[in-house]
Amino acid sequence: MDTKITAELRVTHAGQVAEEILRKCVHCGFCTATCPTYQLLGDELDGPRGRIYLIKQVLEGKEVTEKTRTHLDRCLTCRSCETTCPSGVKYSHLLDVGREIVEAKLPRSFGDALRRGLLKAVLPRPGLFGAALALGRAVRPLLPSRLADKLPQAEPAGVPWPPATDHRRRMLVLAGCVQPALAPNINAATARVFDRLGIALFEEAKAACCGAVRFHLNDHQAAKNDMRRNIDAWWPHIESGVEALVVTASGCGVQIRDYGHTLADDAAYAEKAAKISALCRDPSEILAGEKAALLPLLARHTEKRGRLAFHSPCTLQHGLQIRGSIEVLLQTAGYELTPVADSHLCCGSAGTYSVLQPELANTLRANKLLALNAGAPALAATANIGCLTHLQMGSALPVRHWIELIDEAMA
Repeated sequence: MDTKITAELRVTHAGQVAEEILRKCVHCGFCTATCPTYQLLGDELDGPRGRIYLIKQVLEGKEVTEKTRTHLDRCLTCRSCETTCPSGVKYSHLLDVGREIVEAKLPRSFGDALRRGLLKAVLPRPGLFGAALALGRAVRPLLPSRLADKLPQAEPAGVPWPPATDHRRRMLVLAGCVQPALAPNINAATARVFDRLGIALFEEAKAACCGAVRFHLNDHQAAKNDMRRNIDAWWPHIESGVEALVVTASGCGVQIRDYGHTLADDAAYAEKAAKISALCRDPSEILAGEKAALLPLLARHTEKRGRLAFHSPCTLQHGLQIRGSIEVLLQTAGYELTPVADSHLCCGSAGTYSVLQPELANTLRANKLLALNAGAPALAATANIGCLTHLQMGSALPVRHWIELIDEAMA
């Protein structure tokens, strides 16, 4: 694609990244076939190719309009288009640049700015989010049904973390910002599974939000500060030789895997960020390397565990490019996996998208639940806290994190 990016942007790191991405796009339109919003709305500007044209205009100095922002806001950043693209266009990185420029040039309405400000202030702070969630649950009977229905039920913490051990192998795990309050058993289950494989898992209390919340709300500077804080918190452990940084929420995993790209122009943090990205692992990647020890532990329990639908989050299959390995583990553990049509499509969660674009998010969720329920499963499993919460609020079908099921199968 021919580009005429403004001289002002061409000398910046973001402008250079955007120009390189734009020049890879060949206008083929394969991406529209797998874009959830294009499939729902049928508008070229609500598909990746159309949004690329809009961003190109912004980068070339054209006027930023409300129409431009509306179509960019509607993007889920699911990255399904990146999986489909034959030219390797990093659409999500281009979208980050375009959204940041639009955000700077076109002020939002008071209501929209307030809603986004509250999300940026509350979600990345585990203590504040946990307190707000507890308060909401306490007054649930007094809330209007439209608000009460959005509050997830409290989840039990489950069996405690395994006691501290002298395992030679040690790995960090991200606690995250909303997961400890919404599903406290996920990291504990991961620690128990790893413990049985001779791996000690531990959290660093000084690390918090991965930066995804603020980054995808276009507050890039605050998000980068979140990333730098985490790098500083983790770095002593990196230097002491931890084997990996395990991230049980695939949405956070994609963001941390991108630290090296996002902080590439930060002289003080670029090298450390690249190292963190290289060490970031989804738990399924660790377990894939432990098959010799893991599979016999799962296979010794021969009882059938029922029918299960697996929802592969966009961040897992399109962002981290992980496909099939979790399904193998669940089948080995005794679950019968049911087919899920259009499994490449987003469920509509997409971080704060379900709050900011509820109509589209709810339609996508309804479509996903139809696909998940088609095989009459007893429960569903997924790999991201956002998808888990979003799907659970829309259905009576129980939704669990897959690592919890592996933990139970090994117990």
